Amino acid sequence: MSLWTLIKIIVLLINSVAVLNEERFLRRIGFGYRPEVAGEESIKSKIINLLHAVRTLLRIPLILVNIVVILISLLVG
Repeated sequence: MSLWTLIKIIVLLINSVAVLNEERFLRRIGFGYRPEVAGEESIKSKIINLLHAVRTLLRIPLILVNIVVILISLLVG
């Protein structure tokens, strides 16, 4: 496995987390973001906070990374 393949896998995984809809999917399975559980130390609350952070903080950088990955894939093959 090359470094380029690993980068593409990581970008795809972050994309899959970023597109999860909170109202339609995450709240149904109990992973919707609630500010009152932000301070808890359970594994579930840490996962909820990670999902929320990825969706809010990485939205714009992820668009730019996707553009770069697509352009490199088109140019190199």
